[in-house]
Amino acid sequence: MYSAIRRNKVNSVLIILLFIGIVGGLGWLAATIYDSIGIVIAVVAFAIGYAVFQYFSAGRQAIAMSGARQITEAEHPRLYRIVENLAITTGTPMPEVYIIHDPAPNAFATGRDPAHAKVAATTGLLDIMTDPELEGVMAHELGHVRNYDIRVSMIVYGLVVAVGIISDVLVRLAFFGRNNSNPVVLIFGLVAMLIAPVIATVVQLAVSRQREYLADATGALTTRHPEALASALHKLSAYGRPLQKQQSSMAHLWIADPLKPGIMQRLFASHPPIPDRIRRLLDMGGKF
Repeated sequence: MYSAIRRNKVNSVLIILLFIGIVGGLGWLAATIYDSIGIVIAVVAFAIGYAVFQYFSAGRQAIAMSGARQITEAEHPRLYRIVENLAITTGTPMPEVYIIHDPAPNAFATGRDPAHAKVAATTGLLDIMTDPELEGVMAHELGHVRNYDIRVSMIVYGLVVAVGIISDVLVRLAFFGRNNSNPVVLIFGLVAMLIAPVIATVVQLAVSRQREYLADATGALTTRHPEALASALHKLSAYGRPLQKQQSSMAHLWIADPLKPGIMQRLFASHPPIPDRIRRLLDMGGKF
């Protein structure tokens, strides 16, 4: 169990370092073409500034986009008490708890740190899960909060913005800049435009998939019952359906992919395959 958590943390760091390498390579190319480091500094500063803004506002944005409504213990005692017990067990502050009136079974967590955490579950999830399964799902979501996944996601998001802007600058320089007569510059610009954003997106989704594995492991460690989370994931696979309010920008937050099946290939999926997640959880079951 602990080795699985450590392995996923290491993989996430390596992927982020690869991402920084992509940004650095594009920045070096832009500086070479434009013969000025200032443009790179400006682009990266903009990306960081936008990521900081999103870092503080992303939680409320996710709640608003999902149509979630905050609940009290009196309104939904079952969900509220399960989350409360998990918070006490892990020694983390009690997060705000939300309900989403949607028959599609799903759940998500958001918040920049444990002190500003929010967890939400759909009515469809509550209808099909047993108490141990629901506890496993919410432990997974609190695992995202405890692992500071939102913070990691926003760092990666800022790098995605930087890659996109630098690529756009390279293309404009290739076609309209003073070096547009140089075929090497033109080729590099086109490659940056077509390939770099795709690589950036793939790396971003790889980070998201690694964080899902890590949250599964963290949730199983919390409950000491990985089989319950595995069972919950099996139900999510069997009874899953698209959410009524689909937002591709927050697809990575949910415990199961909320988008319609088949619209993205596996390479571009924000979640690892559920059978793989179930297999890892069942393998962990005998290691406590």
